[in-house]
Amino acid sequence: MKPKSKILIIAGSDSSGGAGIQADIKTVTALGSYAMTAITAVTIQNTTGVRSIVPIDPKEISNQIEFTSKDIKPDAIKIGMLHSEKVIKSVIHSLNLIKIKKIILDPVMVAKSGTKLIDDKAIKILKNKLMKKVSLITPNIPEAEMLTGTQIKTKEDMIFAASMLIGFGAKNVFIKGGHLDSKVVLDIFVNKKEIKIIKNRRITTSNTHGTGCTLSTAITTFYSCGKSLKKSCELATKYVNNSIRSNLNFGKGQGPINHLSSIIVEKKFI
Repeated sequence: MKPKSKILIIAGSDSSGGAGIQADIKTVTALGSYAMTAITAVTIQNTTGVRSIVPIDPKEISNQIEFTSKDIKPDAIKIGMLHSEKVIKSVIHSLNLIKIKKIILDPVMVAKSGTKLIDDKAIKILKNKLMKKVSLITPNIPEAEMLTGTQIKTKEDMIFAASMLIGFGAKNVFIKGGHLDSKVVLDIFVNKKEIKIIKNRRITTSNTHGTGCTLSTAITTFYSCGKSLKKSCELATKYVNNSIRSNLNFGKGQGPINHLSSIIVEKKFI
């Protein structure tokens, strides 16, 4: 098969392969598109936690974005880990130059292990400037709480937080409800015209490392191929849930999901 679209991923690297750039490349490939990257940081981590983070120079992040896009123009962009104010400013500058309309922002702030991945100045500029430039923002509940300064305990709280983010300038918001303690997981898509609630039965497993990265990248991939944002969120949620069900059980901590869950290999290479 030939790739259906071209995706540029701006995010951090995860040495364990379960999240970040590695998960993003796997997701784009598994869903039939072509992945390009601009790495913002190198994280040294495994399923038990993050050992250290090595930031990439903001100028070199911009060079990756601009030089890659000049040669192969992406149909859509997924943005993940942006750890500092300078990095976010450099990314905004590059986005202004390459002029891609379809942009999905996953505001990665805290790793599954609890390690903070972004500083307070970066959160402020992300909220005040970058959020207004993207098509969709996909925070989980802790990220939505950090961005809005509210506590989220219920479905109504999720909708209220999403509405606040719309008020801050976001065009569309998809809040992921996995952190709420409930048998049914509610994910909520909100814009100025509609509210869509996606319900799924919770899958009992500790192997969920990289679900946020994977979901936002899957949304980007479906969106790049012509699906609406709402439909892209629905399809991406199905892909992620299917990948969680595989329950790979790799590593000693929070293991990765199975990004290959969508692939059936028909060709044999002997």
